[in-house]
Amino acid sequence: MLDTSVDKITKIGPSYKNRLNNLNISTLEDLLYHFPVRYENFTEKRELNSLAAGEKVSVEGSVLQIKTIRTKFGKFLTFATISDGKGTIECVWFNQPYINRIVKNGQKLGLSGKVDYFNGKIALISPEYEFINPNKLPIHTHGLIPIYPETRGVSSKWLRSKIKLLLDEKGIKNFEILPAGIINKYKLGNWYESMKNIHFPANIKLANTARKRFAFEEFFLIQLAAMMRKAKWQSRQKTDPFKVDQEKIMGFIADLPFPLTRAQNKVIKEIIVDLKGTKPMNRLLQGDVGSGKTVVAAIISLITYLNGRDVLFMAPTEILAKQHLQTLESLLSPYGIKVGLQTGSKKTKDKPNLLVGTHALIFSKTLPKSIGLIIIDEQHRFGVEQRSLLRNKGVVSHFLTMSATPIPRTMALTLYGDLDLSVIDELPAGRKRVKTFVVPREKRDGAYNFIREHVRKGNQVFIICPLIEPSETLVSVKNATEEWKKLSSEVFPEYSVDLLHGRLKEKEKDLVVKRFKAGESNILVSTPVVEVGIDIPNATIMMIEASERFGLAQLHQIRGRVGRSSDQSYCLLFTENDSPEILARLKNMEKKHVGLDLAELDLKIRGPGQLYGTAQHGLPTLKVANLSDSELIEKTRKEAIRVLKSDPLLKHNDYLKKRLVGKPVSPD
Repeated sequence: MLDTSVDKITKIGPSYKNRLNNLNISTLEDLLYHFPVRYENFTEKRELNSLAAGEKVSVEGSVLQIKTIRTKFGKFLTFATISDGKGTIECVWFNQPYINRIVKNGQKLGLSGKVDYFNGKIALISPEYEFINPNKLPIHTHGLIPIYPETRGVSSKWLRSKIKLLLDEKGIKNFEILPAGIINKYKLGNWYESMKNIHFPANIKLANTARKRFAFEEFFLIQLAAMMRKAKWQSRQKTDPFKVDQEKIMGFIADLPFPLTRAQNKVIKEIIVDLKGTKPMNRLLQGDVGSGKTVVAAIISLITYLNGRDVLFMAPTEILAKQHLQTLESLLSPYGIKVGLQTGSKKTKDKPNLLVGTHALIFSKTLPKSIGLIIIDEQHRFGVEQRSLLRNKGVVSHFLTMSATPIPRTMALTLYGDLDLSVIDELPAGRKRVKTFVVPREKRDGAYNFIREHVRKGNQVFIICPLIEPSETLVSVKNATEEWKKLSSEVFPEYSVDLLHGRLKEKEKDLVVKRFKAGESNILVSTPVVEVGIDIPNATIMMIEASERFGLAQLHQIRGRVGRSSDQSYCLLFTENDSPEILARLKNMEKKHVGLDLAELDLKIRGPGQLYGTAQHGLPTLKVANLSDSELIEKTRKEAIRVLKSDPLLKHNDYLKKRLVGKPVSPD
């Protein structure tokens, strides 16, 4: 039953079905799992003779009179006089003349809303209303009233009505997803009672208890799905383990212009163990910007090439793909490896041994036929489906995903439970820490002078703005376009200032990046598009406008674009915000220089929703669970392991199995 399309519900046709799609609701299950974001508290029913302006109240009364008038401006006003026997009040609705056709004199209504003055008299302004039925509890005007995420044409009142209809269906009352043992062990409510209590709770305690149950369910299902993907991956046997030519690999490492770090050597050994095995590798390589992940990828690519297999390397942007092309070509071409590029605007004509590209690789029909290794960089920017599509190109290829995004362990356990984890937790020798300073508005001019001094010495500067163009809703936030105009004409007219953002055409982006790399421009004003992909050793200052709008983890990634040489580099965090809490959060950037530490800290301060900024992709949309709840993550992980250990194929957990494959069933 729960996999039934929403248009099968009474009075939902194609029009409402399309509107609900905007809320990612397509089935009855989706509708039930569209949980309230908050509740309006109308638990106290008030008498009409006790009301005062400014209050939000719940009342009941009979309609003495109702009428609609049209103003001289063509607008409609509907008035209803309500009495509860002890007092009367007038209700006013604007441009809702249909109410006069629905509500009749003598009918008893429940009403909730704000009391205010209208034409000099106390009135209820545009209240919610519903007809009082002695056999049914009110759901719109009395009690804890659920408020939902809405879309045009779908109000919370409409959603409440449809969800209540669903919950009254007999067919779902015995439905359950979680195993009985788990429910009893953790004292979780059963599915149906919890579903009723999250939508229409008698009190806030019941609502919170229901949320805990569904948070457990949410994490449990995510972890279970990840573990099942891992088990499926490991079941795909690989008959040709890679041979590792130690002499050639050591020769390659010896020829590098820099020594590998202890951490790089450690993760290379972990990956080589995978490559020598009979099961395909599925590993996440995590490391700060500049920690040397690309060199590790190059070594693994060389091993793959020496085993007669080809490599696919996917990056999230064309800028980053071209950066990798240059780096990998310089490292691997002396060993006979042909490196090619394939993006939306460029296709390689040769048959390379290592093909670098953007998401265009997913749809390519001309990929190498003997793919032995697939590498995805900044993997959080690709959804699970995109990664799966690319993975299928290689049949039983080894799979390495890389990320400079510092992901706290609790999040990594949840989001990437199907991957083995390797971490590069140190930077190459000789790199100096980027000195970081929070710059308040009164020190802006001094910071500009500091920048001038460094540009005069021949250094280059990044200036990052959160937005591309001015925003009507964020008028106080710096945008790259306007800031570039101001900086180039007023602040730094003596220097060459360029602009880079995601809406530029690829040729324009390439030209801007080439100019900056060649030192032809001194200052690059950009959106966070430079967060990944541009390696300019001569850039020693990173200035970030409206830095409070970024998570600490994202600020750390952006900061990592400087400090790429032995010269001292600086990061200036500009903010116009005087909030002590915000300033204290940003001050952590002055003291902490390890990405994972900053990510853990920001997870505690801001929560997972704000951790990586608005541009983040690939993180699951959690309805009630919270990624900072490490205790619940550990509990659900243990239970998922236990369930799969006793029932790997979920043969004895039918509802659970069908939920995981997207086909929930009802008990009838």
